[in-house]
Amino acid sequence: MIYNFAIIFSVVFILFIINLVRKNKLDEKYSILWLIFGTIILVVSIFPQIIIKVAEWFNVYYPPALLLLFAILVLGTYIVHITITITKQNKMIVKLTQELAILKEKNEKEAKNEKL
Repeated sequence: MIYNFAIIFSVVFILFIINLVRKNKLDEKYSILWLIFGTIILVVSIFPQIIIKVAEWFNVYYPPALLLLFAILVLGTYIVHITITITKQNKMIVKLTQELAILKEKNEKEAKNEKL
């Protein structure tokens, strides 16, 4: 039962991400990780013995715990990546705002000089 739910969820999730990209609400470069993550969940849901074998390789006694660990690691890495991107964009916004203020000031000075 839970595997059927996971399969349905994975397919709906993948279609949701594709729809966001199609509507231009999500960049392709950001969607790739989500599509890979959804595909991995789909494959593990269809073939649950995969996670059991991987858990045996890592000596994990409860295979879903390994899946949760991988999910936390992937999402943590993605959060760091998004934080770096946001930091770069904030720096660009500050620089653009400063340049705009300088241009406005120059424009106002030129307008005053033309009036005189």
